Amino acid sequence: MIINNVGFDHCHDADFCIDRPNGSGDYLLLLVRTQAVFEIDGIETITPAGTVFIYPKGRPQRYRCVPLNVFENDWVHFDFDDPAEEEEFLNTGIPFETPVKMELEFLSYCVKSIAYEKYSDNVCRSESAELFMRLMLIKIKEKALYTVSGRRSSQFELISTIRNKIYSRPYEQRNVDSAAHEVRMSRSAFQHAYKKHFGMTFIEDLVKSRVSYAKMLLSTTNMNINDVSMGSGYHSYVHFARQFKEQTGVTPSEFRKNAQNIT
Repeated sequence: MIINNVGFDHCHDADFCIDRPNGSGDYLLLLVRTQAVFEIDGIETITPAGTVFIYPKGRPQRYRCVPLNVFENDWVHFDFDDPAEEEEFLNTGIPFETPVKMELEFLSYCVKSIAYEKYSDNVCRSESAELFMRLMLIKIKEKALYTVSGRRSSQFELISTIRNKIYSRPYEQRNVDSAAHEVRMSRSAFQHAYKKHFGMTFIEDLVKSRVSYAKMLLSTTNMNINDVSMGSGYHSYVHFARQFKEQTGVTPSEFRKNAQNIT
């Protein structure tokens, strides 16, 4: 990632207006503390104070003050010198040309840190600035994914309770139907929402939680492997051993032996 330019705590008069028909030649991240007017595909939208807005490269950039108001913002112009890195960025799900309402205090701190690093003589200034930039983008993506009409998605909160349970008590017997019933969702809606929020199916996550718990038992206790299997929620040792090897690449016995050699 390349930080081309950065600025913070800029305050513009009421006649402030940006009109770049071909964009700025790079990506632009704006943290806007005041109400503002953004034009997207010919339609003007008034955004609330405390808005994040990201322009992709090559898109028109048109934004201005609300009449009789000022325009306060932080900004970062950035780009990529590696096409693969840019492609990865474009596929992360970060919202472009979409106002995202957020608390800006932490993000503004990151912008100030980027500016400090960029214009310092620190040996690792480029790497440090990039880390602050990536952290900002992660927090923006997180807010955009789990926000509905400015509020954290209640669906995400509900499904998170199920995930917390399978990781804190993986040995309990659960399946898709019981989990869906617990959050009062249909089976298909639950499965779709679970994968949307966590990037894997409920069953895949359940197996992951049980294998993780079994690894802990194998490396920290003297329980025999059959008891580890049962203690991790499995009724069949064969089923346990197969899923354990699929997840770790080794059998439970091999894992325990390797863990003992390390310690």
